[in-house]
This record gives sequence, structure tokens and C-alpha cells, in this order.
Amino acid sequence: MDTVKKEHQLIVSVSPHIKSEETTSRIMWSVNAALLPATVMGAYFFGPRAVFILAIAIIAAVLSEYIFQKSLNRKVSVNDGSAFLTGLLLGMNLPPSVPFYIPIVGSFAAVVITKQLFGGLGFNVFNPALIGRAFLLISFPKLMTIWKEPTAAFIQFDAKTTATPLGILKEEGVAKLMEAFGDNISLYTQLFTGHRAGSIGETSSIALLIGAAFLLYRGYISWHIPASFLGTAALIAWIFGTKGALFAGDPIVHLLSGGMLLGAFFMATDYVTCRSVKIGQILFGIGCGFLTMLIRLKGGYPEGVMFAILIMNCFSPIIDRGFKTKVFGARKEIKESKK
Repeated sequence: MDTVKKEHQLIVSVSPHIKSEETTSRIMWSVNAALLPATVMGAYFFGPRAVFILAIAIIAAVLSEYIFQKSLNRKVSVNDGSAFLTGLLLGMNLPPSVPFYIPIVGSFAAVVITKQLFGGLGFNVFNPALIGRAFLLISFPKLMTIWKEPTAAFIQFDAKTTATPLGILKEEGVAKLMEAFGDNISLYTQLFTGHRAGSIGETSSIALLIGAAFLLYRGYISWHIPASFLGTAALIAWIFGTKGALFAGDPIVHLLSGGMLLGAFFMATDYVTCRSVKIGQILFGIGCGFLTMLIRLKGGYPEGVMFAILIMNCFSPIIDRGFKTKVFGARKEIKESKK
């Protein structure tokens, strides 16, 4: 028998055999890049203060992870981009008017308490950025609910206090919302471009959709959670969105307002806290959409995306167990053992 050269030998190892060039670091930095359009638009509309808040949140998140891991002699993992992403998402979920210590406190709660104390990346039960924001909202409710008008001029540091579209819709109804923005076309245009009050990174729908399209194209997220999340929210908004009448609501306003797009594409799809099975992802998205609209229409807050995702994070293990893929050959083995 002819000897086969070593480099041409077929080596079969233990499964799984699927290989990919994707790494945790590459995925995390890609998500950071996908958020760049929304970050730029947030800086454009809210000025230098928004840039400082984003920078402080990112630096605080990275330093919190570095110091915590270093102090416990753990492997430092700040280069993987996950702490950077947590800080960026937290900063994008903050009003542009908050004091500079707010993103520091929030980043510490997000990275150290929510992520590192649970064992680090891959072990956290809840989305770290959302826990950081929830902690800040509970601890500093007044500071976290003061909104500023967009300046659309980078040299301005200050702006007038105003209400968000969801705040107007919640307190005064759709008629007052239309009055504030002129007409439907003006309202949709400003919601789409981002010229409205809100958190730094949530206002520009077009920028968020550009980033989401990039993630979908690269295969880093799938359509299951965003489509079921947004579809459920739109359906409920259309049926129950207007007081005293059914099937008269405006789903477009709800989809483009608040943190709906940021939450559906960038936080509900978090690799650690979202579901791995497709049917489970759809159920997860439906739950997020339902809870978001329940809070918006019936709850005390005008926004519900953050609470909806965190509540569904609690149900994630149950969803995974309920829709877990059966092991190949398991049923056959059970039958043979019974014989």
C-alpha cells in the first residue's frame, strides 16, 4: 500500500464538526459598529453633552470590568468588546440631560453587579445595559425622566425641556401629539429621522434600521425576535391604541417612538439572554411586544421596552426547556431500554 502523505491524510475528530471564523470579539465589535449610525445621529441632535455621556458610560464600563477582573486575578477580557457594548447601549438609553455621574453608576451596576458577579460574559441572566438603566431609573427617577429638545447644532450645550412623543401620547392623547408635530407626515418624518426628544440613541429610527440591516445581513441576528416583537406591538397598538375605540390606533407611532427599535434589534437579541431555538425566539419576541404595549397603554410609565425585555429574560430558561431540540436517536434508545 502506498504511503499517504501526512498533509493529505483525512483526520476525523469528535463532533461537532462545524467550524466558523466568527469569534465573540468579532461579533461584539460588529454590533458596536452597527450602533455607530445611531450614535452619530444622537450626537448630532443632542450635541456635545450626549457625546460626553456616551464616552463616560463606555469608559466606566470598560474600567469596571478591568478593575474587577484584575482584583480577583481573573483573565482580563475587555478586548472582546462586550464591556464596550454594554457601556454604549447604556449611554444610548440615557436622557442627554443626566449629570455625568449617572452613566458611571449605571455602568458599574451593569458590568459588575449584573455581569461579573454572575460569572462574566455568557453567565448573566439579564441584559446588563437594561439592568443598569433600571437601577438608575429606580434610584434617580427625576433625573432619568427629564427630556431635552434636540438642538441639531453641535455647538449648543443646552436645550429646552420638553416631553417625548410617548409622554404626550400617554398623558394627553393622540390629538395633542398631532398638534405638537403638525400632522401625520411631519410626525412620522421626525420620528423616522430622530428630531424629537428621547434617549440619546433611540430617537433616529433610520439610523437604527441601518445598523439592524447590517446585523441581519451578516447573520449575527435573525428575524425571529425583532419581527415577532414589532409585529405583536403593532397589532396591539392598532387594536387597542385609541381610548374608547377598537382598531383605531396608530401602530407606526408606537413602532418609531421610544426604545422600540433599539430594544427589538439590539437588546432583545442579546446572545446570552435571548433564546437559541427559533420557536422559542418567536415566543420570546411575542412576550416582549405584548408586555411593552401592556405597560405603554395600561401601566404607569409611557415606555415599557426595558421592563418587557427584563421580564422575558426571567422566562428564557423555561422557554428553552419547553422547546429544546430532541437529541437524535434518543426516542429509539428509550424504547429499546423499555424492552
